[in-house]
Amino acid sequence: MPTQFIVDERGKKTKVVLDIKEFKRLQELLEEYEDALDLKKAIKGAEGFTDYQEIRSRLKSEGKL
Repeated sequence: MPTQFIVDERGKKTKVVLDIKEFKRLQELLEEYEDALDLKKAIKGAEGFTDYQEIRSRLKSEGKL
């Protein structure tokens, strides 16, 4: 189904009608893009990282693992 438009009384496009599959595909694409932006923001704002093995050792010594 090709993209359809709803127009006002002047013929100006005001809304878009999409096939549900296309809508869902665009929704998923947007969510992936938002996730990528969140990751980029988190990496940029990160102060420092602790090595996985160090965390694992600490949890073991505290009896939490």
